[in-house]
Amino acid sequence: MTAAAKQHAADVVAAWSDRLVGLSHRIHAHPEPAFEETRASAWVAEALAAAGFEVEHGCYELPTAVRATAGTGPLHIAICAEYDALPGIGHACGHNIIAAAAVGAGAALAGLADDLGLTVTVLGTPAEEGGGGKILMLERGAFAGMDAAMMVHPAAVEMAAMPGSAVAQFEVSYRGKPAHAGAYPELGVNAADAMTVAQVAVGLLRQQTSGDDRIAGIVTEAGTAPNVIPDASRGRWIVRSSTMAGLAELKPRVLRCFEAGAVATGCDLATTPISLDYADLRPDAAMLKLYRANAEALGRVFPDLSGGSPAGAATDMGNVSHAVPTIHPMLGLDCLPAVNHQPEFTAACVTQAADRAVLDGATAMAWTAIDLARA
Repeated sequence: MTAAAKQHAADVVAAWSDRLVGLSHRIHAHPEPAFEETRASAWVAEALAAAGFEVEHGCYELPTAVRATAGTGPLHIAICAEYDALPGIGHACGHNIIAAAAVGAGAALAGLADDLGLTVTVLGTPAEEGGGGKILMLERGAFAGMDAAMMVHPAAVEMAAMPGSAVAQFEVSYRGKPAHAGAYPELGVNAADAMTVAQVAVGLLRQQTSGDDRIAGIVTEAGTAPNVIPDASRGRWIVRSSTMAGLAELKPRVLRCFEAGAVATGCDLATTPISLDYADLRPDAAMLKLYRANAEALGRVFPDLSGGSPAGAATDMGNVSHAVPTIHPMLGLDCLPAVNHQPEFTAACVTQAADRAVLDGATAMAWTAIDLARA
């Protein structure tokens, strides 16, 4: 039964290949940022309905979330689709590939689900790049009763498991007092200086953080004219650690750096979360072994990364992995030196290698679900 089921799944993906690649290219050509994925989520919902799924579009209090279910078996598997883009550089993380592969895996499993004892749910999850759509959906019951969750993600090279960090994102703003910078500087309270003090403090803090910790930020506002003491400054910051425990220790230390800017200058400080905190990714070893064997059977090659793999990436799939056995393998696009979140990677996500990744990712996930059903 397993071999026949896998052949059926592969045949469905092959039959759907033009539609899946077309979906990937269409999402890529119309990038939509977090929580604004109106067209992409509708296209995903439409394709899943055509595959025989019962589809709900706009669920869990999120207008661009999708839930599509096929089968009524006791083993409940979630396949996650992402489709948000990065502001300014479009699909530089390849979520168009993720969405199309998830639809393909769902289509491959829809006609097999009941015979395999499966319930298959494809979840369209908005705002992975900032906003934590999966976290909101997890908190609102989207993964309740799930036995496993999976998705695939493009990268420069093939990886069985992404080293996902825990992440906090927040906006910092200072409020001071304006004054003429030449005539009456003593009357001003300089909000730009407060941000400078904080940045220096963060830079010094980096000497005392662990090797996997990352602190990064940008200043988005720091005055409007050089002859006016800036009364407002603003920035966006990301704090990363290898675990949630590490993040819980590091984040307050970073926030104290911004408090130092306020104390040193007399400015008022406000910090506002940009997103819910992302947890570190904990892939399920047994499911990952099944996926890797299936991917290799399709000709995917996993290079030796014993010398180190990229650290610091993060995903809201990490939060899911703390609640449900989860995998998040990476599909190599053979595009080095281009890597995720670069314009060159945006271009790589509609190449022939990217199209193959859509079809291989769909098939490998479907085969992994079949293996889980027969375990």
